[in-house]
Amino acid sequence: MMSATSTLALTHFVTLADSFDKDKVTPGVLGFIVFAVIGGAVWLLMKSMNKQMKKVDFEEQPEDTEAGTTASATSAAPKPKTS
Repeated sequence: MMSATSTLALTHFVTLADSFDKDKVTPGVLGFIVFAVIGGAVWLLMKSMNKQMKKVDFEEQPEDTEAGTTASATSAAPKPKTS
């Protein structure tokens, strides 16, 4: 059962809804605030990612060719099990 105050509040909302132009929809201030917060979060994430990427060292260390081939050859051929 609805009380008198809730019925009165609903009638005010209905009259407000009828006064809006149904062909013109705008996001308003709340939409702008949400968009600005998302934009600021993306900017901060990009700034943080740029800082982390500057810390990464992309230069590869030269491998010893003989040690690299023998290590890969022994790991590639597993020894058979005998029981």
